[in-house]
Amino acid sequence: MPETMPAPPPHYGFHRNCTCMHPRKRMGMMMHMTFFWGHNAEVLFDRWPGTDLKMYAVSLAVVFAMAALVELLSACKLIGRAGSNRNFAAGILRTVLFTVRCGLSYLVMLAVMSFNGGVFLAAVGGHALGFLAFGSRVSKKSDAPGSAKEQTDLPPSGC
Repeated sequence: MPETMPAPPPHYGFHRNCTCMHPRKRMGMMMHMTFFWGHNAEVLFDRWPGTDLKMYAVSLAVVFAMAALVELLSACKLIGRAGSNRNFAAGILRTVLFTVRCGLSYLVMLAVMSFNGGVFLAAVGGHALGFLAFGSRVSKKSDAPGSAKEQTDLPPSGC
């Protein structure tokens, strides 16, 4: 009788569970690795918004609002400039604002990584409208060419 060779052990290397090489299936739903259009998506949370068109619209509104809020926090001037640079409370407030802005920026980035075209457009639209409302010269009342620009509380975000 010929001997049968045992099966090789499973490969436990880098690509074992890598979703970038092999799209995973979970309850019949495939994770997209390219942009797609449609309301059957997962944005930020497992099974949210799901297949409901109304919840998809809510998720787009949430992504839009988060992107606009990032722009608001980037342009806010809540802390007075007179002597507040040495104030400990002002430093703590700037740190909190910076942390919230970074967290929201990462959430918007993760939402865009759902590869849904509508989510991408909502994020870009939120950033655009937020910049128009809070960061552009259109929204500033006294930004004459010769006047000194007022600094924001936070450094500019690097996007």
